[in-house]
Amino acid sequence: MNILRMKQLTEKIGLAKATIYRKIQNGAFPKPFVIGDGRAAGWLESDIDAWITQQIQPAIASQPAMPAPQ
Repeated sequence: MNILRMKQLTEKIGLAKATIYRKIQNGAFPKPFVIGDGRAAGWLESDIDAWITQQIQPAIASQPAMPAPQ
């Protein structure tokens, strides 16, 4: 189990902090959880990986099938 802090998160998904927080408010991104004494937050990397998969799934589904090699 790996926990991502904001810096790691922005590097992994390529979105700015403001965009991430806006998506959280809209319910379109996983919410962080509190770490330690309550002043730090993080995301489970597995949750973020699932979110990424969910984002790219429509693009993958709309791709035409590759022809079989001959």
